[in-house]
Amino acid sequence: MFLAELHERLSKLIDQVGGIEHIKGIGVGAPNGNYYTGNIEYAPNLRWRGIIPLAQMLQDLFGLPAVLTNDANAAALGEMTYGSARGMKDFITITLGTGVGSGIVANGQLIYGHDGFAGELGHIIVVPGGRLHPGTGMHGSLEAYASATGVTNTALELLESRPDEPSVLRNHKKEEIDSKVIYEAAIKGDKLAIEIYEFTGRILGEALANFVMFSSPEAIVLFGGLTQAGDLIMRPVRHHMEKNLLPIFQNKVKLVFSELRESDAAILGASAMAWEMKD
Repeated sequence: MFLAELHERLSKLIDQVGGIEHIKGIGVGAPNGNYYTGNIEYAPNLRWRGIIPLAQMLQDLFGLPAVLTNDANAAALGEMTYGSARGMKDFITITLGTGVGSGIVANGQLIYGHDGFAGELGHIIVVPGGRLHPGTGMHGSLEAYASATGVTNTALELLESRPDEPSVLRNHKKEEIDSKVIYEAAIKGDKLAIEIYEFTGRILGEALANFVMFSSPEAIVLFGGLTQAGDLIMRPVRHHMEKNLLPIFQNKVKLVFSELRESDAAILGASAMAWEMKD
């Protein structure tokens, strides 16, 4: 059982720092984690189904107060406390990995909404009636296009719709094509691979313009595997973001990369959240 193994491993770490009396609390960042209830609720990418009262379960198991939030929100807290957003009161974090996660901070406060689930920017519709997102059943969401999975699907669609266009991507079987293969082709100058990033950058840039005009952030902090493509994706992202902004918003918002390792951001944010719990 997950909790039993977690308890066993964490207990060893707790002993190494001098025992449970030196631990203030437990912070968790998890998919579909609800800050208000402490529950994981209907997470589509976890084996756990329905509503899981994880914070209460951890509290009962360890005898410590526990707090839970969405993993993308935890990453935003990590950036604000330890990363690129230190000192900022208004910013947005966007994770470009297998999916698209996000966290919104306004006036120094993480935006949770009335039910704890605000900030799901990866699931906004950017192409009405567009590509199916199999996890949600929605069509045309940002995650379906601007994630590593989305980049792969764009490549497969272009290869199929343009059978006569040469590309080194055709040297690979369909199941071998992923964001890494596409990146390697693009840096070698493959026109189709470069076009994939141009297309993805346009979709993402247009979405970021909407986000900027919604909350007027000082910066958008980007992290996740897709950012490793560097200027291949960031150049079109910046161009299309600025192109679609009203003049009062143009050239004001910084696009920055995270200073934290992707796996660390949510962990550090969850720990900061636990540290801020009231005694």
